[in-house]
Amino acid sequence: MRVWIALFVLFAAPLRAEVAITPVTSPSGLNAWLVEERSIPFVSIELIFAGGATLDSDEQAGAVNLMTSLLSEGAGDMDAQAFAARSEELATRLSFSAGRDSVSVSARFLTEDAEAVIDHLRAALTQPRFDEDAIARVRGQIVAQLRRDALDPNTLASRAFAQAAFDGHPYGRESNGTPETVAALDRDALIAAHRGAIARDRVFIGAAGDISAEDLGHFLDRLFEGIPDTGAPQAGRAAFLAEAGLEIIPFDGPQSVVAFGHAGIARDDPDFLTAFVVNEVFGGGRFGTRLMQSLRTERGLTYGIGAFLSSGALGESYQGRLSTDNANVETVMELLREEWARMAEEGISTEELARIQTYLTGSYPLRFDGNSSIAGIMASMQYQGFDIDYVNIRNDLIEALTLDEVNAIAARLYDPEALFFVIVGQPVGLN
Repeated sequence: MRVWIALFVLFAAPLRAEVAITPVTSPSGLNAWLVEERSIPFVSIELIFAGGATLDSDEQAGAVNLMTSLLSEGAGDMDAQAFAARSEELATRLSFSAGRDSVSVSARFLTEDAEAVIDHLRAALTQPRFDEDAIARVRGQIVAQLRRDALDPNTLASRAFAQAAFDGHPYGRESNGTPETVAALDRDALIAAHRGAIARDRVFIGAAGDISAEDLGHFLDRLFEGIPDTGAPQAGRAAFLAEAGLEIIPFDGPQSVVAFGHAGIARDDPDFLTAFVVNEVFGGGRFGTRLMQSLRTERGLTYGIGAFLSSGALGESYQGRLSTDNANVETVMELLREEWARMAEEGISTEELARIQTYLTGSYPLRFDGNSSIAGIMASMQYQGFDIDYVNIRNDLIEALTLDEVNAIAARLYDPEALFFVIVGQPVGLN
C-alpha cells in the first residue's frame, strides 16, 4: 500500500508535477529512460525488441512466439526446473512475451539482488537451451490453444478481418501461427528466430525504481553481453487493402460476431492524438460512448461494443467489434453506417469534448501505479516514438484541443462508404 500511495502522490494532481525521466546511455552505447524511486528497494526493467511475429516467414509462422515462450524453460547449465528454482531463489519475476510487432521482456527484482538477477536474465536471453522435451511440451500447448481458437467466433472474425485488410503481409496472418506451422517448428527454427529477434539494434529500454543512472548503465552492459548487434531485417509497411463490403463465415449459434472497420491513422501522424480523443467519444468501449448509447442503451442490440485505432508499427486500421442476435445483424450494420456518417458530417459536441477531456486527463495518472507499469511506459514511449517529455505535456495537449480541430479529424477519419464487415455466425437476411 505504501508503494502505491507514494507513486500516486508522485504522478497525481493530475500529472501536473514533472515526472523526472532521466535519459541513460550505457558505456557501450545502450539507451534507456529511467524514473528513480528510492523509497522502496526494488527495480523494474522492461525491454521491447521491435520485430516480433512479423519476422516469421509464412512457412514458419509462430516461430518467434514459440521461441519467446521457451526463454524461461532453461538456459545455460539450467534446465527448466533449475531455471525456475533459481528465479524463485532470487525472488525475481521474469516474463517473456511476443506480439505482432515486438518481443517484450520484463524483470522485477530486489535492489540487493540486481547483479545476480541480471546474470540470470542474461542467461535466458543469450543461452536458451531449447531442450527437445521443453519444445515438445510448449509447442503442444500452443497447438492446442490454436485449435481452441479456431472454434472461437471472435478469433475467427479478427483473423478474417486481418487477412482481408493486409493480405500478403505478415499483418494478414495469425501472429502465433497455425497448428500446422507450429507443429512443424524444430529446434533449428527456434535458434534462427532467437538470432533474428533478440538484438541490440532494435531494443527499447525502460527502468524504474531504486537504481541510479550510473548503475543502470552498468547493469545494461552486463545484461547485453553476448547479444548480437543486429537481428533479422524488419518487414516492410502494410497497406490497408480491404474494400467496402461483407464477408460471412458460417458459425452455428444464436448470435453473430460482427467485426467492422476501414483504414486508420498512423501512430506518427501529427493528428493521431486528436483521432484518439475522437474515438474515445465515439467507441472507446465504455458506457456513454456514441456506439454504446445507440446500440445498447437505446436499442438493446448488444451487450457491448467498442471501436479502436489499431495503429501498429507497420500499418494501421480503424476497427470495431460486437456480438448480436442473428436476426439483428442487418439492423446493426445499418446503424453503424448511420453513426459513422453522423460522426463524419457533424463531429462531436462541445459537451462531449469537455467530458472526454476531463476523463482522459483525470484517468491518465492511474496508469503509473507501480515500478513495473512505469518501466513499461518508459520503454513503450520510446518504441512508439514519443519525446521524453510526453508524459508531462500529454494532458496539456488534450486540454488544448479545440472543437474545430477535433471535428476536422472526425471528417477525415470516418468514411461510412468504406466500411468492411466480417460476420461470423448465421445472420438472418444476409447472403
